[in-house]
Amino acid sequence: MQSNLLYWIDGLWLAFLAIWVISAARTKRTAHSQPFLEQLLQRSLAAAGGILLFAPKLGVSWLGLGLLPDSAALAYLGVGLTAGGIGFAVWARFALGRNWSGNVTIKNDHELIRRGPYTLVRHPIYSGLLLALLGTAIDVNELRGLIAVAIVFVGFWLKARTEESFMLQQFGEQYSRYQRDVKALIPFVL
Repeated sequence: MQSNLLYWIDGLWLAFLAIWVISAARTKRTAHSQPFLEQLLQRSLAAAGGILLFAPKLGVSWLGLGLLPDSAALAYLGVGLTAGGIGFAVWARFALGRNWSGNVTIKNDHELIRRGPYTLVRHPIYSGLLLALLGTAIDVNELRGLIAVAIVFVGFWLKARTEESFMLQQFGEQYSRYQRDVKALIPFVL
């Protein structure tokens, strides 16, 4: 990949992290949270995926196997997917407002959000981040990128299942209808 595009990818992820940290300061108080060991597993999977994707020298040669032809079009596609995915996740974060949490929680006065990206998928933050990770993996163009996306997908899938359970307990039939109406991660598919 062209090295100047790597700067764009890094910049997009740094902007995402800055937005995430700043916006985390204004959330509602937590009424109920998932068990610590579940949090640890999900965060460990996300960290493992991040390390695989963003640490190029891991000392395992087969992780560096190229998957796609070297192409400017693919490189720009990767940047576009990264930007689009981060944009979608940030949109979802702002749609959640003060209901957001890094862990699976029920907040005091928790609201069921069904506007913005939540009309397209039930877990748009995960959808957006997976799309952004896929874009970054395309630009990394090594087997480790594909493995990283798969590991993070498993972590998000587990976290989404826990969230679904919490939302069903909190909102009952209202959430069941939402599950029937809106797919979890990929609009109209999954």
